[in-house]
Amino acid sequence: MRTTYTGRRARVPGEGHRSHNEVRGEVYGSVVQAGSVQGGIHIGAPPAAVRQTPWQLPPLVRVVDRSSELAALERHRARAERDGRPALAAVSGLGGVGKTTVALRWLHGLRGRFPAGQLHADLGAQSPDGPEHPGEILARFLRALGIPAQQVPAMLAERTVLYRSLTADRSLVVLLDDAATAAQVRPLLPGGGSVVAVTSRSRLPGLIVDGCYPLHLEPLAPEAAVELLSDTLADGRVGDEPEDARTLVALCAGLPLAVRIAGARLAARPGRRIATMVRSLAAEHQRLEALAIDGDHSVRAALDLSYRTLPPPAARLYRLLGLHPGREFDASVASVLLTTEADAARALDILHEASLLVDAPGERHRFHDLVRLHAAERAREEESPVERAEAVRRIADHYLASATRAEEIIDPQHRTMARDYGSVPVLVADMGAGPDAALDWLERELPNLMAVVHQARSAGLPTVCWQLADALWPLFLRRKFHDDWCAAHREGLAAARDLGDTVAECRMLTSGGLGELDAGHPGRALAMFERAAELFLGRGDLLGHARTLNYRGLALRGLGRPDEAAGYFARAATELPDHGDRRAGALARLNLADLALTTEQAGEAGQTDEARQTGETEEARQAREARQIVWAEEAIRHAGAARTTLLDVGDTYNAARAATLLGRAQLAANRPGQAAELLSSALAVLRGMTANYETARAVEGLAEVSERRGQTDLARTHYQEALDLYASVGRSGYDEAEAVRSRLRRLERGGPDGS
Repeated sequence: MRTTYTGRRARVPGEGHRSHNEVRGEVYGSVVQAGSVQGGIHIGAPPAAVRQTPWQLPPLVRVVDRSSELAALERHRARAERDGRPALAAVSGLGGVGKTTVALRWLHGLRGRFPAGQLHADLGAQSPDGPEHPGEILARFLRALGIPAQQVPAMLAERTVLYRSLTADRSLVVLLDDAATAAQVRPLLPGGGSVVAVTSRSRLPGLIVDGCYPLHLEPLAPEAAVELLSDTLADGRVGDEPEDARTLVALCAGLPLAVRIAGARLAARPGRRIATMVRSLAAEHQRLEALAIDGDHSVRAALDLSYRTLPPPAARLYRLLGLHPGREFDASVASVLLTTEADAARALDILHEASLLVDAPGERHRFHDLVRLHAAERAREEESPVERAEAVRRIADHYLASATRAEEIIDPQHRTMARDYGSVPVLVADMGAGPDAALDWLERELPNLMAVVHQARSAGLPTVCWQLADALWPLFLRRKFHDDWCAAHREGLAAARDLGDTVAECRMLTSGGLGELDAGHPGRALAMFERAAELFLGRGDLLGHARTLNYRGLALRGLGRPDEAAGYFARAATELPDHGDRRAGALARLNLADLALTTEQAGEAGQTDEARQTGETEEARQAREARQIVWAEEAIRHAGAARTTLLDVGDTYNAARAATLLGRAQLAANRPGQAAELLSSALAVLRGMTANYETARAVEGLAEVSERRGQTDLARTHYQEALDLYASVGRSGYDEAEAVRSRLRRLERGGPDGS
């Protein structure tokens, strides 16, 4: 006989004390031997459990575009089956992304393989009353498996043991929905070869220790989101308004809950066009309000549930990051907003675990668009106007200081103007060592930097606006982001004028004018340079005025007025050193050299074309070649002097440009050996600066040297590299790229005359 004895004394009203004795357990045979016993003895066996087959999974809804995720879950299950162990998977993601839908689709498909039943429990991580205790869930599971209520053990550990014993020889599927922690889940894991899917807004990294397969769901791709919208509407409107449908799901940012709500609202209004819903969602501050229906299905409510679970530091970081103007950011931005780097790192981890942030390439972080709107909304509700303004200023100062540091590393000769920061110490981003790393940082952060530029004036930070545009100069000059170059300086110019700061206005006019010129708008550029010249003269700034001579020469050249351009370049080359700027004077001479070489090349091309059409006499050929030598020598004189000065003042970038021009001029003077030496030296410097346009010019020059020497294969290789480099800088290299393509075709045909 195996028994458990429990005895207790109970007070029953009117009867004084009475003993109650029970013998629990299994009794074998018909004899019980006992010593002295007070009160009655009750001997009994527990009622037999009735083996039941529960089918508790909620109904299945249609799944759109999750085939790869479902296949991954099934591969995990098959591996677990081969290994003879349970299959455990955790499906995590943002609220409303479809975690439960995916889990149900997977588990419903397994019914034929798992005939012992299905268990389901909502663990209540987002419940207002807090998460369910695993002991309560286990009690429900035990009853569903046939254990009478009075036989369910009182202690969690005993319930867990009984649950695993009952499931050891059963093939079940179990859905544990909306889990809060790994600790809440572990007691609910069955024994045997069952399959368990856990859904949670948290990634539950602790379950990986238990052999869990983690699957994080992202929002739907655009086409899949359109399909979901069509499935929700089911009335043909998506087919009738395909462009508006794509715009609508983009405003929903692919979040299935948002798409379903938008579709349900449209379905309730059969005569309403999708374009009308698009207009109602277009205003960011109204979008969360519009994505709600019937008071209980709301994107805002789904995000509120996740937000309420955050500890205070993570919740505050979430709110303040909602004020960040860009789409993604690195950890340094979080450090700017919280007290210490360690606090920021912990808070970022919590936001990721809660699926409120997602990873972006390069160890960066990104909000889903609707989450960003929710975070900004929470900031407006819970942070004071002063706190919000301080956070925006800290973010702006961080980007301004970091861009300025990159500017100093890349172009130490550039005249960096004074920067004005707020009262809080400024954190500068870690961008690595050297000019290349600084350029890469600027390019990677350009969307954020431009977002700050566009936000700054409306945020009451006009000084940040023009100073940040100014700090981006090295990036624009080398990597030719023309649209951003022009847009940043338009904003900066407006900010400078708002401030009445003529020094800043002149800087924005000259730097911005160069951007317009490089983008192919010489007329706009000339107007900006002439306005700057007026302002410089009005202030008595003769050096500033002399600098505009060079700029005006460049614009006139772009307008096809080379003689006027040469006059401005010559004045600048003389006046700038006289006013104390030898470097700018050298750049003016570099422009004179380029103009001379361009004139020589244009003359050669024109004379050669004419000669091909009419025939060229020996006398005419000699005269043409003599003129070419004159122009080439003029270019050599100016480029050589410019290079010497630029090397002397430490401007290695522009000295390399001068070496390229000098090499091309030497080639025009029929000195290929000297040309190759100069072009190779320029290339060695430019490759280290990731200056693709200038690198392409040097490589193209080497290709011409190789072609002149009859090295056709080498010339072809150089031309192809030059073509790739020109293509990488967009519009700036379009004409040059076309010329290189022409030369490649000529080489393929077999020679200069196509023979």
